[in-house]
Amino acid sequence: MNAADVEPKEQPPLAGIRVIEFCQVAAGPFCGMLLADMGAEVIKVERPEGDGLRQWPPLTDGFSENFASLNRNKKSVVLDLKTPDGQAHAKQLCLSADVVIENNRPGVMQRLGLGYLALAEHKPGLVYCSLSAFGQTGPRAEEGGFDLTVQGIAGVMSVTGEPGGAPVKCGVPISDFSTGLYGAFAVAAVLNRVRAGGPGEHIDISLQGASLGIAALQTSEYFGTGQSPAKLGSAHPRNAPYQAFSAADGHFVMAAGNDGLWHKVCAVVARPDLATDQRFASTALRAANQGVLKDCLEAHFRTAPVADWVRRFAEVGVPCGPINDYEAALNDPQVLASGFIQDITLPSGARTKTFASPIRLGDKATKVRSDPPALGADTEMVLAELAERAPS
Repeated sequence: MNAADVEPKEQPPLAGIRVIEFCQVAAGPFCGMLLADMGAEVIKVERPEGDGLRQWPPLTDGFSENFASLNRNKKSVVLDLKTPDGQAHAKQLCLSADVVIENNRPGVMQRLGLGYLALAEHKPGLVYCSLSAFGQTGPRAEEGGFDLTVQGIAGVMSVTGEPGGAPVKCGVPISDFSTGLYGAFAVAAVLNRVRAGGPGEHIDISLQGASLGIAALQTSEYFGTGQSPAKLGSAHPRNAPYQAFSAADGHFVMAAGNDGLWHKVCAVVARPDLATDQRFASTALRAANQGVLKDCLEAHFRTAPVADWVRRFAEVGVPCGPINDYEAALNDPQVLASGFIQDITLPSGARTKTFASPIRLGDKATKVRSDPPALGADTEMVLAELAERAPS
């Protein structure tokens, strides 16, 4: 059965789309993988020594589990872009594709003859996505950057951690991964225009811009007040009780984000007087007095273990939960029931698991179609196909 024989709804949304990825480590490979998860054919072009992420531990039989987590559903082609042959093959690949993704410093792809303008001259419908630290133009465009440095520059670290504490980055590399998400979204949007007969585009996504883009609550607070938001630990600037609390044997999170939930909290801790206390009479007042409120509540919370409070709040419908490590988070019954965790095979034959796409289409989990590739595993096949396509 070929693709034409498959009912449209049975095909992944991006089936038939070819993506060429010139990316390393995180933001770009994540963008490519999101497109691959939705059915695109993604050909990852690697230098002879491979994507640097291939060396990151943990290594299983010599293969990086970190690399595997960002490069499923892809093919790997090795090209030496410092050579004329490598550049020629890369250009052929790009012109055979619908999408090109790259996360080199601005100017690198142009010097290789693989910039957007050089390719679009031959293929006006090409969707070309550049991911970089600071964008393709502007005073900082030539600067390099990593998730850590951009979290600092873009303000993320200024609101992360406890008040008065040392600078702390978000434990999840949100600057990298939010950039990859914006990139995949933009590619899909422009592809929709191209499919309707419109032109291609050069998409410019920066880690700095993406990090500020997802900080809408913080940027709007600054625009509205003229003051930069401050660190609040796990607390919320406009909602309370809405943070981590200390119990007898550890911490848990509880979010009573409206008056109805707040009254339920008062009932659970058997403190009806708190519900009528004027310091806590509205969401805004509770947020303004949340230090005092936290002390009042924790006096009760420290009398029982985490599991007891989580159960009590769950029974009355107040959102709450333990502070899970990743072992517990990945074994949450909802995660297991959703089919997010799937088996994959590494090039050595070793079996492992990965967290696959969290997107469910209808009632089905998005399946891993192909395992992460060995370095250059598809070079011979892809180049042979290019030779067949070349005009005689």
